[in-house]
Amino acid sequence: MQVGAVLPRFLVVYAALYAGYGLTTPFLPALLSQRGLSPTEVGLVLATGTGIRLVAGPVAGRLADRLAAGRAVLAACAALSGLSALLYLAGHGFAGLLLAGLVHAAATAPLAPLADALALPAAGAARFAYGTVRGAGSAAFIAGTLVAGQVTGWFGLWALPVAGALAFAALAGATLRLPDGATGVEAPIAAGAGLLLRSPGFRRLVAVAALVVGSHAIHDAFAVIRWREAGLSPATASLLWAEAVAAEVLVFFVLGPPLLARLGPAGALALAAGAGVLRWSVAALTVALPALAGIQALHGLTFALLHLAAMRILGQTVPPALAATAQTLYGTLGLGLATTLATLAAGPLYGALGAGAFWVMAASCAAALPLVPGLADVAAGGPEPGHGEAR
Repeated sequence: MQVGAVLPRFLVVYAALYAGYGLTTPFLPALLSQRGLSPTEVGLVLATGTGIRLVAGPVAGRLADRLAAGRAVLAACAALSGLSALLYLAGHGFAGLLLAGLVHAAATAPLAPLADALALPAAGAARFAYGTVRGAGSAAFIAGTLVAGQVTGWFGLWALPVAGALAFAALAGATLRLPDGATGVEAPIAAGAGLLLRSPGFRRLVAVAALVVGSHAIHDAFAVIRWREAGLSPATASLLWAEAVAAEVLVFFVLGPPLLARLGPAGALALAAGAGVLRWSVAALTVALPALAGIQALHGLTFALLHLAAMRILGQTVPPALAATAQTLYGTLGLGLATTLATLAAGPLYGALGAGAFWVMAASCAAALPLVPGLADVAAGGPEPGHGEAR
């Protein structure tokens, strides 16, 4: 494969995917409220959507592997995501909007993991950096969110599902132009999810991701509240959030690949966890603006560098016939479930400890550090999950 032929296709896929997320996700609670749901009903729709994602992602990933049809499954899920976004306009009352939320959550859950499962082998074959396409996705999410604000101002909230549907339709079309990622494996490995979950290396990677990514929960839920209580303006809070996302994009595009090459995937995971310890320790101690500006920049390490390292390990160690299964399991357990549980705990923790809750998040990142050395051999090309007996 030539970079000139393949890379632009993946850039379009990731731009459409994350623009779709940016157009539909941030304003969804407001749309549901405008459609007549009470705050409790809005929470139920969002919570049940989270629950169905935990099931739909791995099911779609396993289907893609069993059929050796990652591209086709991704395109089908993207098309269903576009159609289901429109259900928010067709649904009426709690039951109708709950159904819309369940279908849309199930359709969108596998999109990012399946895209990663296609991008990682293509990046190796065509010799482009995975961080380039993932960084383009983060930039597209920012753009999608900004466009959502403008669209809402011009037309109202009802236009966002339409805009999101168009982005997901574009994703479906762009996906069909990708290399399929089929590797010619004679038969998919049976019981793939169980085989992966029996692998200590895979479990360690999921645990590290869960501890570090889950540690963001208190920040995501309560940082702005704490900043405003300390007297920071909404504009300043917005700039601090924008700085974190900009740092994420910078690491994906520029800093991450050389760091990964120098430290190796295990070293990069250790750096991400250590940055989390520093970030949340400072957050527990102060709301001084210079300190906040400094630790917001660490988001590039605590999220983006961790993601790049995890993708490198999965790409090196998971057999091709289990790539989609591994991606969706990692996304479900290491990211989705961990974030859900940590968010549920965030309220009671912050209510009881206030800023001291950030110490719990720092401890979560510290707990990840002892797990990293066990990934060094795997990251260096040790036995792969699913090759021979499960380790």
